Amino acid sequence: MASTQDSVLREFCPLYNLLNAIPVKVQRGFRSVLVYLTAVDCSPDFVAVGSSIGMLYLYCRRQGHMTKYSIEGKTDSLTAVKLLSCFDDLVAVGTASGRVAVFQLVSPLPGRNKQLRRLDVQGLHRGPVTALAWSTNGMKLFSGDHKGRVVFTALDLDQ
Repeated sequence: MASTQDSVLREFCPLYNLLNAIPVKVQRGFRSVLVYLTAVDCSPDFVAVGSSIGMLYLYCRRQGHMTKYSIEGKTDSLTAVKLLSCFDDLVAVGTASGRVAVFQLVSPLPGRNKQLRRLDVQGLHRGPVTALAWSTNGMKLFSGDHKGRVVFTALDLDQ
């Protein structure tokens, strides 16, 4: 039987730089809107945090800086975030309306991706995306929604 200590996540350095870089409120027209943190995933290089305002906050642990990414169009709460570090760093996000977006991050390695790329998967989920999973090589993304529907998306980032 596994002890409860086995399932506890711990970060040994405080993440004040990450939390201080995410605003508490944002302006939408003439009113202020509170920002809620709705999804999180981490890797040895990054911490990805989804928000209720449709922004993905990506904190680089090595450089100690934050980058913001948004899904264009309707501002939707992010409900799932999944990082993958392989040949390229990839981030998949799912929204409350069923959209899935994949960000291919800029790579410092020679011959790899030199600009941010975003791929959208739309119309396959009719409700909130609740789970995301990558294959080891980053060529397959599985997304699941609140009704139990699982969608397989094949990605070829070199084309």
